[in-house]
Amino acid sequence: MTKSAETTYDLVVFGATSFVGQILTQYLYDTYGVAGEVKWAIAGRSESKLSTLKSGLGADASELPVILADSTDDAALKAMCEQTRVIISTVGPYALYGEPLVKACVETGTDYCDLTGEVQWIRQMVDRYEDQAKASGARIVHCCGFDSIPSDMGVWFLQQQAEKTFGEPCQDVRMRVKVAKGGVSGGTVASIINVAKEAASDSQLRKEIANPFSISPPEHRSKVRQPALKGAEFDKTFNVWLAPFVMGAINTRIVHRSNALQDARYGKEFTYDEAIMTGTGTKGRLAAYGVTAALMGFLTASALKPTRWLVEKFVPQPGEGPSPEAQKAGFYDLRFVGRTPDGKTMITKVTGDADPGYGSTGKMLGEAGMCLAFDVPADKQGGFWTPASILSDNLLGRLTSKAGLTFEVVETR
Repeated sequence: MTKSAETTYDLVVFGATSFVGQILTQYLYDTYGVAGEVKWAIAGRSESKLSTLKSGLGADASELPVILADSTDDAALKAMCEQTRVIISTVGPYALYGEPLVKACVETGTDYCDLTGEVQWIRQMVDRYEDQAKASGARIVHCCGFDSIPSDMGVWFLQQQAEKTFGEPCQDVRMRVKVAKGGVSGGTVASIINVAKEAASDSQLRKEIANPFSISPPEHRSKVRQPALKGAEFDKTFNVWLAPFVMGAINTRIVHRSNALQDARYGKEFTYDEAIMTGTGTKGRLAAYGVTAALMGFLTASALKPTRWLVEKFVPQPGEGPSPEAQKAGFYDLRFVGRTPDGKTMITKVTGDADPGYGSTGKMLGEAGMCLAFDVPADKQGGFWTPASILSDNLLGRLTSKAGLTFEVVETR
């Protein structure tokens, strides 16, 4: 069962006045307009803020429809969902505010995507609503921002190239952040703090967070020990020092779920991890130790009530972010190293032309929503998917043609 195409809108942006929501709305306006083939609307709880947003978009933005809905109003959320084929949500932290909208989408058979990175919340949503989503036809796709599209689609791209070149996928893949310029999203920080807070008092949640297969189906588990960088380490492939990557905790789990939903296309014993390159020599080593200490200090302080208030005082808050100029000046370069069981190696890279947490995330999220609205076959089963497992080649095309990303093979040997 899938939703009828004869709805008022192709997609609705819920939380359009949030910081990323504003970036996303501007991107959709600049790319698709408001009176063209794409029928879309913006939604949120404040009519005045939505009106202010519209007035700043462009000359004909007055024609952009507005829907009033609050994340706590079940009736309003359901009414909004019934008007559209796709909902794009930017309202986080999702563990605090996201469930009612997911529930409304599942009940109405409405496709949905967001930019959450909260693995414990994703697990809860899958457990509570996947059977119902399969029955209603709702395709739910979490993690459609910097976490985790570059990682998920980066691995997907590498594996397609490996199959073409080697005749088989790579059993082991490692992602390394070569460079990333841009501020950390206030929403992302709030989500990390909330996870640390919940985990501090819940031992079961701590085990869940430590499990790389936490959001994969129960039958999908590798017998091979998964790599998990916890401190400074030297990488012989690139001859650089590495430090843990804070987004690796969610990206790794999305990549494993993608593998599971593609019937273990990457292999039943597939291994994956992520890290940041900190440089060469003594300087790179010291930087690796510094990044590790800073990350551990942040997570520890976020978990403890006496120090959490201090962390929250000095980090970016939800709704805060860099200027449009700073967003455009940002960029990132990610490297993927894949190896087959017999040692054949492929190195690929993924780049983005804007600040990863804001400008690039807004564009990726927008194209994920467009892909759900126009590219996914109507008979594709409902359920909880990942970007690579349901959007795959269609999303790759949109990311490279419209969203400023590149995917390319660097080396094979």
